[in-house]
Amino acid sequence: MANSKNYILAIESSCDDTSAAVLCNTKVLSNVVATQEIHKQYGGVVPELASRAHQQNIVPVVHQALAKANIDKKQLSAIAFTRGPGLMGSLLVGTSFAKSLALGLDIPLIEVNHMEAHILAHFIEDETRTPPPFPFLAMTISGGHTQIVKVSDHFTMEVLGETLDDAVGEAFDKSAKLMGLPYPGGPLVDKHARQGNALAYDFPKPKVDGLNFSFSGLKTSILYFLQRETKNNPDFVSQNIDDICASVQYTILEILMEKLKIAVEQTGITHVAIGGGVAANSGIRGRLKEAEETLGWTTYIPKFEYCTDNAAMIGIVGYLKFEAGDFTDQSVAAKARYAIGS
Repeated sequence: MANSKNYILAIESSCDDTSAAVLCNTKVLSNVVATQEIHKQYGGVVPELASRAHQQNIVPVVHQALAKANIDKKQLSAIAFTRGPGLMGSLLVGTSFAKSLALGLDIPLIEVNHMEAHILAHFIEDETRTPPPFPFLAMTISGGHTQIVKVSDHFTMEVLGETLDDAVGEAFDKSAKLMGLPYPGGPLVDKHARQGNALAYDFPKPKVDGLNFSFSGLKTSILYFLQRETKNNPDFVSQNIDDICASVQYTILEILMEKLKIAVEQTGITHVAIGGGVAANSGIRGRLKEAEETLGWTTYIPKFEYCTDNAAMIGIVGYLKFEAGDFTDQSVAAKARYAIGS
């Protein structure tokens, strides 16, 4: 079986990106993502509009993924899909499509946990990167999640700490919104931060026990700071946008790195991987590379296209589960809340 070619079609529809990928074992043959632009005018993802857009996008996106991979659907070995976590309406579109196609082709159906996929994206075949050895620590940082996970093998994961309120992606986006930056604001904060002084302004870091995170207090302190400063100078934000973004980003990264350091000390594991949309942030990538030199860690950073929501990461989990014979049946239902390891 190890020498055989297994073609996995993967479908991802957990939020506002419709994505389909085809993998041949661990190699990505295609990874198509349709981004929904409609949410920008609302300053955030509107669930009802997201699920409607998925319905419009899913057939052409799957068709394109098969065409780019030069694969006929009759050659597929299995279909993997995101069962959760995510927006229920969005998940339902992908789940229903995957179930129907698997039934029509009479091939296995494989459910995938979206957050586990962010971690296992490191195992996608790539000549420029090596996957982390087990056990390793993974920090998943995205719009909806912030977690530190101990990964003992492909399917044995333990959440050591997570956010008690806002996720790190929300902290970036909401801070950007307070500064008048358009949605999604996280990448814009990163862009401005590169030109700014990270120590220009001091924001408080929340004191949270253990390896858990909290970002809601930071968001409130940024709000009060901006209100106070713009009262004295209405042009304060526009005149100091680079420094504000740099200081906000510095504070968020300090919170993440402090918890990671504690996790490494507690577990003795020095192999550290990141995943999720915020893993595309240049600041966190820089801090991790720094930790390799100063703390002796070995860090693993995925390619940009495997950080944000994409079907290739769903496909790699699909392939690993296919090899293990871990299939699901037609009674499977989407789960908006779907804990790692459950």
